[in-house]
Amino acid sequence: MKLVIGDPAYSTWSLRPWLVLKRCGADFDTQIVRLNRPDTFEEIRKVSPNGKVPALLVDGDVVWDSLSIAVWCAERWPQAGLWPAEPKARWLARSAVCEMHSAFGALRNLMGMGPDHPMIGDSRAETPDDPALHADLRRMVELWRDLRGRFGAGGPYLFGAWSVADAFFTPVAARMRHFQVDLTAFGDVDGVAAAYRDALLNDPLFLEWTAMAEQDLAAG
Repeated sequence: MKLVIGDPAYSTWSLRPWLVLKRCGADFDTQIVRLNRPDTFEEIRKVSPNGKVPALLVDGDVVWDSLSIAVWCAERWPQAGLWPAEPKARWLARSAVCEMHSAFGALRNLMGMGPDHPMIGDSRAETPDDPALHADLRRMVELWRDLRGRFGAGGPYLFGAWSVADAFFTPVAARMRHFQVDLTAFGDVDGVAAAYRDALLNDPLFLEWTAMAEQDLAAG
């Protein structure tokens, strides 16, 4: 089994299924395809039908898109508990993941990760001043505070124990750190959202990803 990803320093879409596979204890190899190059699309098309990463090569076929890979993993490793066990929490976890997957366009575009804006290291930028972005950040803080308040008593993650939702929000935490977002300015009056952000950034698997990205950058 092989997971094809983009540059780990800034490929946020690649990070999500990597975290899920690691959480499952899956035995897989990682292949990095360089992004933002003239031949990137052609290189990815060799392994993925839509010319995008991530793509999971398994059993002679390809599972593409970060969400579909996460769903595949939940079916393959039900014992990993990738979704909350309590039904209502599970419904809302899936709603949160789908919202992250399909919405927050201003956050993606104006706080994008790339060679000049990596997820790792000490590089920092200012939070862009844009009404649509501010609306996205307020919604993100609202979402995090609501779910942590209702379901987070059992641990530091969105639903207490780690779930697919945390994989999908980890890149957001990295964006917030890089762009120095003051979450109190967007409704985090008591630090609940900030504490969740920090839990994601200090998760051992994200730190493992960070180490891989730093090694990849050093290798050129």
